[in-house]
Amino acid sequence: MQVGVLYGVHFGVLGPVVAWDGNGTPLDVKGPKHRALLARLVVARGRVVPVGRLVEDLWDSPPPGAVSAVRTFVAALRRALEPQRPPRAPARLLVTEGPGYALRAAPGAVDAWRFEEAVAAGAAPPQQTLARLDEALSWWRGPAFADLEDEPWARVERSRLEQLRLNAIELRAGARLALGHAADVVPDLDAHVAEHPWREEAWRLLATALYRTGRQGDALAVLRRARGLLLEQLGVDPGPRLSRLETDILRQTDPGSSEVERVWAATAAAYDRTVASGAASRLESTVGLLRSLAVAGGGGLEAAREQRFATIAAAERLGDPEFTARVIGGYDVPAIWTRSDDPEQAARIVAAAERALAALRPGTHDATRARLLATIALESRGTRAARGPEAAGEAERIARRLGDPALLAFALNGVFMQTFHRAGLAPERDEIGVELVALSARHGLVTFEILGHLIRVQARAALADFAVADEHAAATDRLAERHERPLAGVFTAWYRALRSAATGPPQAAEAAFRAAAAQLSGAGMPGVQDGLLPLALLCLRVWHGLPADFGDDTDWGPYAAWARPHVLLARDRPADAAAALLRVPEPPRDLLFEALWCLTGRAAIRLGDRDLMRRARSELAPAAQELAGAGSGMLTAGPVGDHLDALAAALNHTP
Repeated sequence: MQVGVLYGVHFGVLGPVVAWDGNGTPLDVKGPKHRALLARLVVARGRVVPVGRLVEDLWDSPPPGAVSAVRTFVAALRRALEPQRPPRAPARLLVTEGPGYALRAAPGAVDAWRFEEAVAAGAAPPQQTLARLDEALSWWRGPAFADLEDEPWARVERSRLEQLRLNAIELRAGARLALGHAADVVPDLDAHVAEHPWREEAWRLLATALYRTGRQGDALAVLRRARGLLLEQLGVDPGPRLSRLETDILRQTDPGSSEVERVWAATAAAYDRTVASGAASRLESTVGLLRSLAVAGGGGLEAAREQRFATIAAAERLGDPEFTARVIGGYDVPAIWTRSDDPEQAARIVAAAERALAALRPGTHDATRARLLATIALESRGTRAARGPEAAGEAERIARRLGDPALLAFALNGVFMQTFHRAGLAPERDEIGVELVALSARHGLVTFEILGHLIRVQARAALADFAVADEHAAATDRLAERHERPLAGVFTAWYRALRSAATGPPQAAEAAFRAAAAQLSGAGMPGVQDGLLPLALLCLRVWHGLPADFGDDTDWGPYAAWARPHVLLARDRPADAAAALLRVPEPPRDLLFEALWCLTGRAAIRLGDRDLMRRARSELAPAAQELAGAGSGMLTAGPVGDHLDALAAALNHTP
């Protein structure tokens, strides 16, 4: 599975047609007809274009020998795109198939394709949306297919991409408005509507920005100008969004506001009046609130975590084990990452759940027992506790016997967290994701449906099946937008960075990882965030044979031990690197197990540690068909098979 080799070439059509190799170096794609042929195959998006159609599209009046010329162009492009291909070996990128040719580029290998995906991505917190669209718009180097202005097939594609670019500009303006940057948005939107006066969304955004900066009169004037243009030039009335905005402004109502705050305040006040301050039911209500808070984004997860154990401790003081069990098991917040955000608190929760289990009276409903077991399985993730797998299996058996879909979804989350006892288990986790998606969609369990899609993103990425992983990332974003689950967008952003790393040049991938890291900041997930960005960059550099030139101030978080040998080798300190390698622990059995073993194996190769090479080869062998680390949905160290080949070659070499 030579993923990096096959898809190392990147193509640019958002401007003049260009191609780059895996290191970002421009490739010589020859003359205008060569570039036109390459662009025509890009437009076909992997489909075969017959030679006859290529002749028609490349010439208004095809000359004699046009078919031979096309074949000559193809041969020249193949030499430029795959310079290392042995003579007479079949092309793997620009391929001959049936009556014509096709470009087998990876999904992320063309800037226009990546741009489409960025614009179509589901809703996320405004800061994430802004970062995503800023990066996507930066890929434009001029009009699309800029050097092919006279080609009819290019004009159609250019027009389509230009409309997407305008959509992206307006989506970005909406994100800036949501972040409170109304004054900064006004000049850009003013220029935008002047250049594109028929775009109602642009007028709406400009009027909203003016109103939020205190310029009510100017906002109304903009809306009247838009109405006049639409009526006089097109003979149509403004759409309902523009009309509603004008009404909101005249009523002094901030566009987009609702009655939510009033309803919340009234309900909270009624609850305080009705439910006694010392009532046990307040604790169960608190658990429900914490559950909602944990998936709300904006620091909600961290706040929920801070109060969760206090709620459990308060329940234990009431002396009713069954009530305590309901409080513990009621926090059924899905978890996708295998490293706990607060390991100490997780251990305390496991201990509390075990105490409640031991104290439950005979006759307690099995669902209560199963929720405690599922909690133990989840909270013991990333540890070597034997109780975790046992608890997960028992919770699943009870849930299936009871036929309780919500309980089964919670139990399956625990089972997922305990499927890391060896490398190469992505197919098993994919099956869990398949069941979670189907079960949750059938019973309206939105948060677990999102979890199921994310599990499938991870598993299919591990198997280098990016087409299916893309579908589940898009489904995640759609559900997150519809149901206000902004934290899901953090994981899909990192997945897209991972895919960039797996299918494109390392420089572009590094930029994508840094953008994804900015979205993770402040999400309240230290178990995910700590050390993840430098680890992702290290995996990328080791895979591509680039030096691990990181500064002394790099915060490696829990991954310092695996990084240090590579950092020391980059500084030409092999003796220190060898000493550091001896101190490297066995990787935790979690989502990064394969990636950390690949880092260890590569360091062992460079330092000649044959015992560690053998151990790495043995541990990685079951994952030979996977991408190392891609099962995390966050990063990759490249195909495990490549690392196994390198280990085998080093071990077979006689010093």
